Amino acid sequence: MIRLENVTKRLVGKLILDEVSLRVGKSETYVILGPSGVGKSVTLKLIIGLMRPDSGRIFIKDDDITGMDRKRLFELRQVFGFLFQSSALINWLNVFDNIALPLREKRRLKEDELREAVMERLRLVELEGAEDLMPDQLSGGMKKRVALARAIVTNPEIILYDEPTTGLDPIVGETINRLILRLQEKLNTTSVVVTHDIHSAFMVGNRIGLLTNGKIIAEGTPRELINSGEPAVREFIDVTGVNR
Repeated sequence: MIRLENVTKRLVGKLILDEVSLRVGKSETYVILGPSGVGKSVTLKLIIGLMRPDSGRIFIKDDDITGMDRKRLFELRQVFGFLFQSSALINWLNVFDNIALPLREKRRLKEDELREAVMERLRLVELEGAEDLMPDQLSGGMKKRVALARAIVTNPEIILYDEPTTGLDPIVGETINRLILRLQEKLNTTSVVVTHDIHSAFMVGNRIGLLTNGKIIAEGTPRELINSGEPAVREFIDVTGVNR
């Protein structure tokens, strides 16, 4: 579903990604794990076409998006759902209208069909009864769940998660992790999660790529990485600034 081949990206002259290659299979949850500032969010922006690589190629469902024009990129983005790190709810819209916004922009649905779709997503993220609340009435965890409902309301084939547990206390973060697992099981989507939270990564990921100094230094299932005898992998897990 997603393939990066030798992708390099510089920002303001600084090397962010250095010939990074990775593959994400259909219905897989792939986690990019690393400390802040190593290019995790840049990788998401490259995948969705908000940035272009300096070199290398990016494929989405076998389509090379590297030189794709804006019109085709816009069409391609319809297969994505995106969970923003900050949730990015619109302050003057209530919960219902925040979730309904992608449907109103992209689909021509009757009001009863739209309402049914929104209420179903609220049930999936365990927020029944919250549809009339405004964003300033929500806790951090509730905002994240509303944003997640909005990300999945169009039934995307691919969901991108940007630091889904950042800023949340451990209990609420655990709730978000369980929701990611539940949605993966129920919707069977392909997911890419970027995080600095090692517990979250090992809980939700089918495969994990360890990103540091612009490179994926190791890749594997959680069990493979835990049992790895590679010194670089052990050092990454044990001594880096990644949250445990």
